Amino acid sequence: MGNTIIFSLDLFGTAVFAISGVLIASRRRMDLFGALVLACVTAIGGGTIRDMALGASPVFWVENGLYLWVILAASLGAIVLLNNFPSPPRWLLPVADAIGMAVFMAIGANKALQMGAPMIVSVTMGVITACGGGMIRDVLANQVPLVLQREIYATACIVGGCVWTITENLGFSTTIATSSCIISALVIRLVAIRYHLSLPKLSKNR
Repeated sequence: MGNTIIFSLDLFGTAVFAISGVLIASRRRMDLFGALVLACVTAIGGGTIRDMALGASPVFWVENGLYLWVILAASLGAIVLLNNFPSPPRWLLPVADAIGMAVFMAIGANKALQMGAPMIVSVTMGVITACGGGMIRDVLANQVPLVLQREIYATACIVGGCVWTITENLGFSTTIATSSCIISALVIRLVAIRYHLSLPKLSKNR
């Protein structure tokens, strides 16, 4: 998978995550500034934590301001649509979000590996990239983060990371490993959405 395609998918994921932040802000009746804050932390929060943990300098969105322009455009577009048009189909955002999640997982893992991190750390960085922004968004919106509930979300990332690790260790190219990671994480998330699958919930102590 070429760098151009990966970068394009990265920007797509950034836009989708920004829109999800705006939607949460709308449900919480926040103002324009609140919507932009949630959009930013959702879209770049996980990658920022990753880069800070890895000691990457400058942080990716500081190095390339296009990410901020994408967030701004996606956020304003979402705000206009929310105020002037009927709500989109309920399945659209979860599916697009799943694509962004899978891509962010692969990008985070690959960046960590390129910086010399061991495989287990690289997978962890991938999960943080994919889930970190959404966790910050949910905390700011005063709700339990999605990844801490029964949703199969972070689990899909972890499985994608395991597939990526196996393909890398077997000597396959980075392109194949990255594609395998994205596809496996995406398929698991989409199946979970389609059939409403979830992890078992902890029972209360009696």
